[in-house]
Amino acid sequence: MSNGSTFPPPRRRRGTVLLVLAAVAVVALGGWLFWRQAGGHGDPTARGGTPTPGRTAGSGSGTGGTPDGRAGRGATPRPGGTGDPHGSLKGMTVVIDPGHNPRNSRHTGQIARLVNIGTARKECDTTGTATNGGYAEASFTLDVARRVRTLLEHQGAKVVLTQDGDRPYGPCVDERAAIGNKAHADAAVSIHADGSAAGNRGFHVILPARVSAGPADTAAITGPSRQLGERLADRFRTVTGSSRSNYVGHGTGLDVRGDLGGLNLSTVPKVFIECGNMRDAKDAAQLTDGHWRQKAARGITEGITDFLTR
Repeated sequence: MSNGSTFPPPRRRRGTVLLVLAAVAVVALGGWLFWRQAGGHGDPTARGGTPTPGRTAGSGSGTGGTPDGRAGRGATPRPGGTGDPHGSLKGMTVVIDPGHNPRNSRHTGQIARLVNIGTARKECDTTGTATNGGYAEASFTLDVARRVRTLLEHQGAKVVLTQDGDRPYGPCVDERAAIGNKAHADAAVSIHADGSAAGNRGFHVILPARVSAGPADTAAITGPSRQLGERLADRFRTVTGSSRSNYVGHGTGLDVRGDLGGLNLSTVPKVFIECGNMRDAKDAAQLTDGHWRQKAARGITEGITDFLTR
């Protein structure tokens, strides 16, 4: 190097290096922007990884929907859960009628009063039957009715009980029908257990007969009541595992009667269900078991839901 030289060749090499680096930076930046726009940023599947369990594209939580677990727009509703249109009873009214009353036995005079059921005059109410061990039908029906109410309310239905252990007796059979009529119920179910001979087993559903007499006119409800009864019988059989009656209905689990005030006087779809025979030891073992009663409540609830949402 001579004294006072300006070294032009090294300057040209430095400029060349800077141009190359700038070009590399532009290419790298462009590639990064393309990769980000293509969805690679933060998406495990774009990197060839496995998506986080329970999450879907666009979900706000690990439940495949909104943060509170409900299905968001575009999400697939979970069967039987929130967002399932088939399981929703919002805006519907269901009347559940627990047969008899645990206190009826203390008011025999009052419940013996005759009321007009259209085809005849019958007792206001009765005490019902009981197992050989003393478990009363009225206690069974009230327990199952309360369980059904809880399940139906969980699906959004408004539930009306004809009695909730809050009355000294009854109500009478004509009032039980009137409660459903006044509520404009979408469906009504009266819960019972039979008191037949030992060896007679299984459940059956009672449908209203075609009746037109006095205050009774079932013309408008026999069709929908049959649909309700058929679906109730199907779901009750599936959920509880109980057999259809071997002594009523010729194996169908369905019976048609015109002598029950609760059906004759109804203007809304209504059926009775006899959940089993309290006088048969095997049926009684089920009826007195709390776990089985929960199954019975589920079967009744599913039958009602099936009727109301099809």
